[in-house]
Amino acid sequence: MERPFARATVSEKAEKSLKSGQVRVYSEEVLSVAGDYRQGDIVDVYSKKGKYLGSGFLNDASKLRIRLLSRNPNDRFDDAFWRRRLQYAVDYRKSVMGGDFSACRLIFGDADGFPGLTVDRFRDVLVAEVLSLGCERIKETIFNGLREILAGMGETISVIYERSDGAIRELEGMPAVSRAFLDLRKDPSAPYEVTVVENGLSFRVNYGEGQKTGFFLDQKYNRQAVAKIAGGRRVLDCCTHTGAFALNAAKGGAESVVAVDISESAIELARENAKLNGLTDKVSFVCCDVFDYLAELEKNKRRDYDLIILDPPAFTKSRATVSAAYRGYREINARAMRLLPRGGYLATCSCSHFMTASLFRNVLHDAASDACVSLRQIEERRQAPDHPILWNVPETEYLKFCLFQVV
Repeated sequence: MERPFARATVSEKAEKSLKSGQVRVYSEEVLSVAGDYRQGDIVDVYSKKGKYLGSGFLNDASKLRIRLLSRNPNDRFDDAFWRRRLQYAVDYRKSVMGGDFSACRLIFGDADGFPGLTVDRFRDVLVAEVLSLGCERIKETIFNGLREILAGMGETISVIYERSDGAIRELEGMPAVSRAFLDLRKDPSAPYEVTVVENGLSFRVNYGEGQKTGFFLDQKYNRQAVAKIAGGRRVLDCCTHTGAFALNAAKGGAESVVAVDISESAIELARENAKLNGLTDKVSFVCCDVFDYLAELEKNKRRDYDLIILDPPAFTKSRATVSAAYRGYREINARAMRLLPRGGYLATCSCSHFMTASLFRNVLHDAASDACVSLRQIEERRQAPDHPILWNVPETEYLKFCLFQVV
């Protein structure tokens, strides 16, 4: 049977990569494309010897020229295909998230077979980020399909908001988009905000203007790990964003919590979240650069804290800047370690997949050496299971979370 798709021939390097389970073909690995196609179309991928390797979205403008979707030559990529894939993703979240299903990531890009697509659920709101041209072409099918699937589970969706304003959109040849795809609220003029519950705490999510989709769901259970050891401790939460780690620590029984962030809007929202949870007497907020704050504490030989949380934004988003990121992570961790007393605790994170787990461990070894301390590991964790890791796709493993005692 003749295939209806254009035919891309890839290099031996790409063939080997795809056979090992990778789902990305880079521009220099595509040798030729035969047949008619539009940008964002699905193409069949073949080796130089004519062996079928899979099918995926093609975009000549992108460095990730082909994003593989399937290795099954019987797939037709019609509405029924996408509906099955959406159902599989939603059913997985329902299974692994249990009572946290109302606030979780429903679609996590390649891990769910939707390259370049993120969809977060905040109660009756879905917030989507579309960063591949292929998913851009089918996003209406995706959004409507998710709404119908959730409705079949008794879950009503009132708003679908698209926050496709990342820089990758431009690299894919698409304009930035930030708008409501669906808005069934009683007051459409109201701010795009919703309140969600995480670990027994309420958080306001500003999905219209906040970072990314408005709230970082991936640290949900790592914040629980911090709360377990926060009892009676003086806590410093660095890069607090909307205050999630800080409030989890306070709820866990911390004596006091200081939350620091360079963003005034983030600090303001974090203050509102503290008020929402009746924790304003335990949590105070400082708007400044975290590096400067830690340096000032070190300069004045202050030992104000016995639990420090480091959850900075990604210091690197490409391989080219990993060395600089290594120095940044090393510095911030060494400063925190020097500020902690013997027996104090450190929770530290990296959210860049380019800073691999082994590389991050090296960072922490070097930082401990710089600070002249030893680390006793309590636990090492990753992102929550609604952000699943595919072992054959390294890019899906990005969040590293380590909890230590300084000894």
